[in-house]
Parts: sequence; C-alpha cells; structure tokens
Amino acid sequence: MTLQLDPSGSLELDAHTLRIVRALVEHGSLTAAAAALGYSQPALSQHLRRAEVRIGMPLTTRSGRGVRLTEAGRVLARHAGTITTALDAAAGELAELAGLRAGRVRLAAFPTASSTLVPQALRALAAEHPGIGVSYLEAEPPEAVDAVRSQQADLAITFSYPGDRVDPHGESAKGLVVVPLWRDEMMVALPAGHAAAKQRSVELAALESENWIGGCLRCRGHLLQLAEASGFTPSISYETDNFTAVLGMVSAGLGVALIPSLALVPSNVPGDVVIRPTANRDSRTLHLVGPQGGDRVPAIAATARAILGLDAASWGLKPPPTEG
Repeated sequence: MTLQLDPSGSLELDAHTLRIVRALVEHGSLTAAAAALGYSQPALSQHLRRAEVRIGMPLTTRSGRGVRLTEAGRVLARHAGTITTALDAAAGELAELAGLRAGRVRLAAFPTASSTLVPQALRALAAEHPGIGVSYLEAEPPEAVDAVRSQQADLAITFSYPGDRVDPHGESAKGLVVVPLWRDEMMVALPAGHAAAKQRSVELAALESENWIGGCLRCRGHLLQLAEASGFTPSISYETDNFTAVLGMVSAGLGVALIPSLALVPSNVPGDVVIRPTANRDSRTLHLVGPQGGDRVPAIAATARAILGLDAASWGLKPPPTEG
C-alpha cells in the first residue's frame, strides 16, 4: 500500500487523531472513547476514517462488536501519550497566562489519604484556582503508580516502607518523578490493660506471643518484615483493611495491631485502646508521583503545590528521611 504524503514528504497526522487513539487504548471502545472526549460515536468514527485515508492505512479493525487497533494504530498509540502530554503542557502554559481559569487533573491516592490529605488539598486548590476540575481515583500504591505510568492519572499520593521487597517506586516507577513528602510513624494499638501499654514505646519482640490483627496486604507485609527483624513470626488471627474495625477488635481484646499514624486521624480511638510508638520509631514514607514534565502543565503544578503546602504536622506527619 502506498502511503499518502504531504508535499514535505511527511505523513499527515494531527493531534486530534492521536488523542482519539490514546482514548481508545484507555477506554477500550469507540463509544467510551467518544464519551471521554465529548464527541458522538459517529463523529469519532468519521474522523478515524478520514485519518486513515490521509495516512493510507487502517488504524482500527473490527473485533466482535468492538474494534481493536491495527499495527499502525499501535504505532500511533506508543507515541500518542508523549505527544499529547507535550501539547497539554503547551496549552497549560497558555492557560497559566490566562490566570489558570481552566484545567483538569486526575489524582490517585491510597484509602487513608482519601479522608485526610486529599480533601484538604482539594479545598486549598479550589480556593486558589476554582476553575481547575479534579477527578479522583482511590488506589493502593502499586495501582496508583501504574495509573500515572499508563497516563490514567496525572498525580498520585503513595507510600512505601523501608526495605520493601516490592516497592512500587522502584523499577515500576522508572521514568516518573517520585518526590518524598512526609514520614508517617507506625504505631502499636494495644488493649488498655496490656502490660506493654504502660511503656512509652513498645519493643515488638515483647509482643511475640500475642494474636495480631493484620491490616492491608502491604501493611501486613511491613508487620512481617519488622517482626522478622525482631526475631519472631506474628500470629495473625484476624484480617481486615478497615482501621476502624482493627481498633474495635483491639478494644475487644482480640489482639494487637500495627497502624500508621495517618490512619488514626479519621478514626475514633476507643477509650480502652492505647496507642504507642514502636521502640525503633518505625515509619513509612509518603510520596507524590507524577510524569516527567508534568510540572510544565499549570493545573498539575498547581495541584502538586496544594499537596506540598498541606499542614502535615497537624496529622502527626514528619519530614521525610534524608538520603545518604
């Protein structure tokens, strides 16, 4: 097949075609892509047909009741993200000149942040830039990092633990910008009558014989790692991702638990539960993850500033650990 070239000898491509191809990859169908871009499905189909005529090869082919990208379509998809991000950056700089009266940001964060960091950051953003719209995705760190990498989110608030064997900020975040935000201290929740509750901090080894209440898989992994370093394997008798439920179980004397400080902020700690830091002052680090060049998109930069400007100390968060 002969490719259709413009007088300069280059294939005729346009930004709208790239955005359509990118939307097809993200949403999986013409109907969903059209809805995401604000067009009718027939209008989107017509644009694709015209684009195919210009470049001289098909971009999609029918697959059952839907469509799938051809090899040519997959080639465009590989480049669409980089190109449209650059165009968004250019448009964003123009928006900045116009006073940030418009813009859209997709934010992802882990569940505990949903009731603490995120609402306060969005309130600050709305007060400073009411024209910026924000959509929110709740996701654990691996999924949130993947969402930024696959361009389904513009920013993500995540966390990691020291020595985490599956740290999502390692190889999977390659090519992204990862900024340490704060250190979130791990706390031990104990029944008020427990002997260790009388101490100002708790040696985990002293809890070797206790029943443990496990949190989410990642938090449980950190518990296993810390317990291993203290010379024992914890007996996890109950499992729940709900920190309010964890505190209720501790209150009922069913076991002890390891809980991040931030998770205690929205929780009503029962009067018969005592919270103590670990003797080693164990903690996790919160991060802000974004794409390379995202700071050139004013709406993304403004959202990042709102997050960085939070009064983290009011939630008991500490400055992040320094490298070296």
